[in-house]
Amino acid sequence: MAIVSLKEVKKTYPLGKTEVHAVKGVSFEIARGDFISIAGPSGSGKSTILNMIGCIDVPTAGTVELNGQITSGLTDREITELRHKFVGFIFQSFNLIPVLNVYENIEFPLLLGRNTPDQKQRKEWTEYLIEEVGLTDWAKHRPNELSGGQRQRVAIARSLATKPELVLADEPTANLDSETSEAIIGLMKKINIEMNTTFIFSTHDPTIVELAEHIIKLKDGLIASEYRRDK
Repeated sequence: MAIVSLKEVKKTYPLGKTEVHAVKGVSFEIARGDFISIAGPSGSGKSTILNMIGCIDVPTAGTVELNGQITSGLTDREITELRHKFVGFIFQSFNLIPVLNVYENIEFPLLLGRNTPDQKQRKEWTEYLIEEVGLTDWAKHRPNELSGGQRQRVAIARSLATKPELVLADEPTANLDSETSEAIIGLMKKINIEMNTTFIFSTHDPTIVELAEHIIKLKDGLIASEYRRDK
């Protein structure tokens, strides 16, 4: 079963007296463990599709399925729970909490929801993630004391805190230099292989597109091409 399935998905936004057709009828499936790039120019519908997969937005028409569940049929509470347990998010602006240090930012998602791990479990898992992203020596530093690449490493670790099966990354290398971008992409690929975490990128970055096993290119809200590489 596909971890994500979109069937004839459309998204229309009102703009004054007119409508913007951001996504015009898109269908595709994403396999568990995929490392997929959704690429295309600005305005092609990349971020809109990512937001609908992440239940941040809802389709105007068509269906989005996550792990076999049609998201439009879920209650707000069920969507919140699905997002918390099943989906991790990485943003180009990092979205870290400035008053918390590296450890606290990564631990924070574990304190939310109904099934909070005990302190020992939280500590072990948070420290493991900090080590995985190479920030052990920076665990007590706050975001304003970190470089852009280090902040994105914190964001990656935080996205993995609840052990999600799916991570959505919206232009995760947009604010990084090319060398840092390559290191960050390599880190996400390592996590993809070791943890079998599915990564979906919305991106302009050719390095991500080159490493992706499944590439969907969008143009004007439609799929212009779709391609899979052999693993």
